[in-house]
Amino acid sequence: MNGWCTRLSSRKRDARFRISSAETSMPSPAPANESERLAALRALEIIDSAPEAAYDEITELAAQLCGCPVSYISFIDDDRRWLKARYGLPADVTDAPRESAVCTTTICGTELLVIPDLKQDPRFQNSPMVARRPSCRFYCGMPLITDEGYALGTLCVMDFEPRELSFEQTEALRMLSHQVLAQLELRRKLLEYGQTIRELEQARLEAAAERARAESLLRNVLPAPIADELRRSGRVQPRYTRSATILFADIQGFTLLAERTEPARLINLLDAYFSALDEIGARYGLEKVKTMGDAYMAVAGVLSPDRRHSIDVCLAALEMRAKLDRLKAQYEAVGEHGPQLRIGIHTGPVISGVVGLRRMTFDIWGDAVNTAWFMEAFGVAGRINVSETVAGHVHGLFALEPRGPIEAKHERAHEMFFLNGLKTEYSRNGDGHLPNDQFLAEYLRIGGSRLALN
Repeated sequence: MNGWCTRLSSRKRDARFRISSAETSMPSPAPANESERLAALRALEIIDSAPEAAYDEITELAAQLCGCPVSYISFIDDDRRWLKARYGLPADVTDAPRESAVCTTTICGTELLVIPDLKQDPRFQNSPMVARRPSCRFYCGMPLITDEGYALGTLCVMDFEPRELSFEQTEALRMLSHQVLAQLELRRKLLEYGQTIRELEQARLEAAAERARAESLLRNVLPAPIADELRRSGRVQPRYTRSATILFADIQGFTLLAERTEPARLINLLDAYFSALDEIGARYGLEKVKTMGDAYMAVAGVLSPDRRHSIDVCLAALEMRAKLDRLKAQYEAVGEHGPQLRIGIHTGPVISGVVGLRRMTFDIWGDAVNTAWFMEAFGVAGRINVSETVAGHVHGLFALEPRGPIEAKHERAHEMFFLNGLKTEYSRNGDGHLPNDQFLAEYLRIGGSRLALN
C-alpha cells in the first residue's frame, strides 16, 4: 500500500460537509499520480453532474448481487468524495470530506479493498462513519481505474453488520466496475465528440465569415452581377450593349489643388468626393467603372438593361452637382478652395467585361466611352455637359441649353448641351433638382421602376 500512496500534509475543509474537521482522524492518502489523476477526472466533467440512470442501475444491481443495503459510485476530488449514484442512502447524501472517506484509501490500490469490520481495522476504527449511528461496519470497494492508470473513484457496497462476500459476489462487483468504466469512456467520447462538433461549427462560422468578407470585397471591386457570375462560373462573359449611358466627372483645377493641399487633407477630400458620387450613383442604378486621380467614371444600362438609363444618369448628375456645390461651400466657409465638379454624359453602344488575373477590374470600351470623356473634357466647371444623343433621349423632361458644335483636334465636331435641370413642370420645388409626382408618372409611363425620389 505504501508504494501506491503518499501522505498529504493538509487538506481543505468545507463547511457544507456533514462531518466536521474535528471528527476526522485519518490523514488523507493519495495516489502517486495524483496531479494527473485529478486532471483526468476534471476532463470528464462528471463532478456535480446530474444523476444518470445507467449509474443508478449499476449501484442497485451491485447491492442486490452482494446482498448489501448500501451501494454507491464515488469520485474522489482534491478535497471531497462525491457520489455520482447511490442505493440505500438518502438522495441528499452526496459529499463527504476526502479525509473521512474509506474510498480515499481504495483509489490508492489496484484491487478490491475488502474490510469485513471497519471497527476492527486500525485505519478506520475511529472514522466518523463507524462512530455514527447506524454504524457502518462492512466495506468493499473496487477502484475505477482507466486505461491510462488513473483511479478516478470507486464502486462500493456497505453493510451495517460485519460480514464477508463470496468469490462470486466479489467477481460480480469487479465486473460491474468495468461497466462503470465503460460509461466513463462513453462520456469521454461524447465530450470529445461535442468538442469536435463545436470546433467544426466554429470553423464553419469562420469559413462563412471569411467567404462573406471575400464576397464583400469582391462586390466592392466588381459590380454585384459580375461578382455573382464570377463566383458561379469562375469567369465573366464579355457583353455587348447596344445602348448604355456613360458619365465622366472630375474636379476642376484638381492638379493645382493637389499641389496646395497637404496629403491627408487631399485624401479626405477625394474620399468625401468619391463616396458622395458612389452613394448617389447607386441609388440611380449606376455602376462605378473606375476612378483615376480625380476622374470618376460610371455607366448605366449595361448590367441591368433599361431604356430609361439616360434619364437615370441625368438625375444622378444633377444630384451629384448639388452635393459637390454644398461641399464646395463648406470648404469656402473656412477659407479653403472648394472642389467644383465638371460632368460629361453620352449614350451609345459599349462592350463590357472583366480583365486581368490579379486585381481584376470591370471596364467598358467603345467609341461611346471616348465621346463621354469628350463631353466631360469640353465641359465647364459646375455644369453638366451632354451629347446630342443624350439630349434626344431626355429633352422632354429636362431643361437643355444648346452649345452648338464643338470641335477638338483630331475629333469631329460634337453637338453639346448643358443640362440645367428638370423642366419646371417636373420639378418638386421649381428649382430643377428634385422630380415631382408628375415626373414620376411620366417616368413610369415610359416604363421605369427605379427612381430615388425620396
